[in-house]
Amino acid sequence: MDTGDKRVAEGRSTVRAVDRALDILLCFTAKTDWAMTEIAEHVGLHKSTVHRMLATLEEKGFIEREPSTERYHLGLKVWELSANLSRTDDQATIWLPEMVRLRDQLGETVSIYVRDGTDRIRMQAVQSNQPVRRVAPVGVRLPLFAGASSKVLIAYSEEIVQDSILNSPAWPDYIEEGTYRKQLQEVLKLGYATSFEEREPGAAALSAPIFDRTGQLAAALSVSGPASRMTMEIMAQYAPVMIEAAKRMGTMIR
Repeated sequence: MDTGDKRVAEGRSTVRAVDRALDILLCFTAKTDWAMTEIAEHVGLHKSTVHRMLATLEEKGFIEREPSTERYHLGLKVWELSANLSRTDDQATIWLPEMVRLRDQLGETVSIYVRDGTDRIRMQAVQSNQPVRRVAPVGVRLPLFAGASSKVLIAYSEEIVQDSILNSPAWPDYIEEGTYRKQLQEVLKLGYATSFEEREPGAAALSAPIFDRTGQLAAALSVSGPASRMTMEIMAQYAPVMIEAAKRMGTMIR
């Protein structure tokens, strides 16, 4: 192998190592702690490879190991990085008082979602105070093919983005594209979206778009709760409140 070929091989090896390390870190979006064997099975790597990767990540502070259980969780270095997130994260903090006010007014869990490819991510949430409520963990990644906030995030996207989402391999075959596009048109007409037991039994949600000062979609504001409380009639009553709240939140975007 000449020098040039060697450099290419080393570069590929380095990229592969980074890719594997990131796959390991991404395990922690699913749950908070893992055993090494669980990680190896989840990412499809040999245990010896995962062991080396974990040792490096632990040394750099991205992963911590609990000696008593031999399980791994995220380290403090991740939180140091999160302190320097972009203004999108800052925006989620700025919106919190409005979200709390909305939670207290409607009595249900309030969330903010943004789109990432063919997924949506819950970037902020304020939990309902009611005994029976929707629990909405921040940072969770959900598919775009179900839920009120998904409809908002797709409906107010550019047509080329809509096409890429609806024609993506991740889009389920059982959702007929023509029917779904009609739903998106209804969202644009009403200014909000609803879902009733679409993603999980017994749950309902209402969502409205948050636009920035240029009129671009910034996020989806959502309120969710048990379907027994959030009937279609109740959500129709909540809709004007949600739309107004979303407008106020849009004016806060810097």
